[in-house]
Amino acid sequence: MNPEIKKRFDDYISQKGMRRTAQRDVIVEAAFSSDDHFTAEELLVKAKRIDPKTSRATLYRTIALLVECKLLREIDLGRDERVYDPNFLDSPDHNHLICIDCGKVVEFEDDNTAVLIDCITRRLGFRPSSKSMRIEACCDRLRSDGFCENLIQMRLGKR
Repeated sequence: MNPEIKKRFDDYISQKGMRRTAQRDVIVEAAFSSDDHFTAEELLVKAKRIDPKTSRATLYRTIALLVECKLLREIDLGRDERVYDPNFLDSPDHNHLICIDCGKVVEFEDDNTAVLIDCITRRLGFRPSSKSMRIEACCDRLRSDGFCENLIQMRLGKR
């Protein structure tokens, strides 16, 4: 995990008059152990692997703090659930391409997209404070091969 994440979170909770706890440390470690998106329930499973005593209530409060201090971003991947993205610190302007067949999520950054978003928002009289794009599409794998491992995993509930 990037040490800047831990420092930024510690500074933030300290400013709010809160203290660092072992459970919060476990949750932060679990959240930033990979760049994968996760739901709160998925994060709870990861955190409980590190420390089985991790509390659901502490997890939800810690997620809220991580979102407030802009270390996590809540994103809409079109699945009717809250999903969190842990890699906005290193890559704040990345976007998401979501396969509507299998649910695969691909992150991408493109300078042309960033310029286009800036042009559109300024032309309409706004100044962007954050940028995010979600594109829903069908991946070629299922159409071309008739088979997609991601779709099978999703239907089995392993995603």
